[in-house]
Amino acid sequence: MTEAIARIERHANIAVLLINAPPVNALGQAVRAELQATVELLHKDAGLDALVIACEGRTFFAGADIREFDRPPQAPLLPGLINAIEASSKPVIAAIHGTALGGGLEVALGCHLRIAAQSAKMGLPEVKLGLLPGAGGTQRLPRLVGLKKALDMMVSGEPIGAAEAQELGLVDRVVEDQGLIDAAIALARDAVAGRISPRKTRDRALQAPEAGFFAAYRKDNARKFGRLDAPQAIVKVVERSLSASFDDATAFERAQFDILRSSAQSKALRYAFFAERDVKNVPGIDVKTPVVPVENIGIIGAGTMGTGIAVNFLLAGLPVTLLEMNEAALTRGAETIRKIIQRNVESGRTSRTSADQALGLLHPTLAFNDLASADLVIEAAFETLDVKQDIFTRLDAIAKPGAILATNTSYLDVDKIASFTARPEHVLGLHFFSPANVMKLLEVVRGAKTSGPVLATALKLAARIGKIPVVSGVCYGFIGNRMLAARRVALDKSVLEGASPYAIDRVAEEFGFAMGPFRVSDLAGLDLGWSKETSTGATMKERLCEMDRRGQKTKAGYYDYDDKMKPSASPLVEQTIKDLAAARGIPQRAWIDAELLDLLLTPMIAEGRKILAEGIALRASDIDVVWLHGYGWPRWRGGPMYYGEKHPV
Repeated sequence: MTEAIARIERHANIAVLLINAPPVNALGQAVRAELQATVELLHKDAGLDALVIACEGRTFFAGADIREFDRPPQAPLLPGLINAIEASSKPVIAAIHGTALGGGLEVALGCHLRIAAQSAKMGLPEVKLGLLPGAGGTQRLPRLVGLKKALDMMVSGEPIGAAEAQELGLVDRVVEDQGLIDAAIALARDAVAGRISPRKTRDRALQAPEAGFFAAYRKDNARKFGRLDAPQAIVKVVERSLSASFDDATAFERAQFDILRSSAQSKALRYAFFAERDVKNVPGIDVKTPVVPVENIGIIGAGTMGTGIAVNFLLAGLPVTLLEMNEAALTRGAETIRKIIQRNVESGRTSRTSADQALGLLHPTLAFNDLASADLVIEAAFETLDVKQDIFTRLDAIAKPGAILATNTSYLDVDKIASFTARPEHVLGLHFFSPANVMKLLEVVRGAKTSGPVLATALKLAARIGKIPVVSGVCYGFIGNRMLAARRVALDKSVLEGASPYAIDRVAEEFGFAMGPFRVSDLAGLDLGWSKETSTGATMKERLCEMDRRGQKTKAGYYDYDDKMKPSASPLVEQTIKDLAAARGIPQRAWIDAELLDLLLTPMIAEGRKILAEGIALRASDIDVVWLHGYGWPRWRGGPMYYGEKHPV
């Protein structure tokens, strides 16, 4: 037996198998082999009457080893292993702590009894990888928690806590975290002595649903399922359980799993899964890189971005000093923060206690010198270099030695901003995306002189506030906005050549974006960066703003909006496009959908390749993570760079 992976403790007639396969005890081939060997030992050893399966480290089995999905299968396979566990004539008990996810929960479902620590979470998240549970989970889970709850868990992929799991019948007992193993041994003794009756999950009755249940479930969830294959397959496999034997239904499940595993959607989703993990690997930064202690945050600017940024740190338990230039703006900003946090309470994302604690950490101020004690100061002021120069010059004079000075600029030169200080090694960009308290992406812009410890601190802090950090070099727009700008140039040119903004949006939404680019522009406001004093009517944006069509805020932009903000195509906009094209001597033509899709994607992909070649992004997958989490790229298409590789243009 491999000491590094597993060990067995004997407690008289009870065996406890302890798996230790860091970091998450994934069910790779070596772990499966240890489980198989222990089940065989239980069967052969007359001195053993029960087995407890448990894990060391921070979690129970947190799922399969996803890297194996693209390799030839290696015995023992998980479905057969779980069947062997369930077929044991001696009780097998799962002792769950941390998370039991995917194949990990399927192992537990195959056990005869389940006991969980209070803090444990359990779920079948395979749908997030474009898959379904492939080791009997679609058949066993409904037998314990009912069809509706099982379907909800599988098609959402979201885990449930131990208390809910016990209420549903998924686990038999819930105990204090520290006493899990002892309690599991006690449960095993109860089973051996007949004080509790262990049962095979497959033998439990499957409650028949009301007539029309599955049709109604598909209809009710049609929008959520969208064009995703896996949720539909999950419903189909669960439905099969009502008309087939357990063995036939699990065989059908496995066949559907194999189909999904080979699908383009699942391959793209698995790519995205690994891409999100790869962003953490930054050359020159590792666990040995020192970090700057950050316990006090300063934020300059109490507008939309500044307040959203502040909420992240407040909810993470970090004091925030919020600076504005006048009392009205400061009061308005503090009230915005209060409203955001209150909405979190109302939606259940934040407890009342945590909300009160967060609000107690907010310190609004009009005094610049109040930032002198901050470990990190983030500037979120107007997007002009003159404003940045004034702020960073003043910051350099009052910030304490070692403080990190960050700018939330979307486009401006971080190296130029750093040059306004005598400490450029402590300056970097922290580009949050709007709304900053919601969006998970954080572009961490490394300047030419940004030090390793400062960069490492930013990456660590991003994780603390629940963000996915992607390191970018310095250039106009960094990664995401630079690609967005390239697409916007192509779109604006093509609209004057006859490409309808409404057709472009339709094609974008059919591709998988929640909104097309022109609806997004209306949502953001067409007057961003527009000035009435300098407007010449030379572009569509200028002409629309001059007509006071500034987007949803004026109920008119590229679209007309009714009182419920439902958009409709505007004949006035269509005529304005024709007039501008005629004035500039640009001929118009008809466009087909394939051309419009190429128009949407090709400029971005081409710009992404330049960004990669210039070393602005560390890897192509980093670019994809930016678009997945900052711009609504459909996850099941992997990302623009992945898509461009699979669909060369």
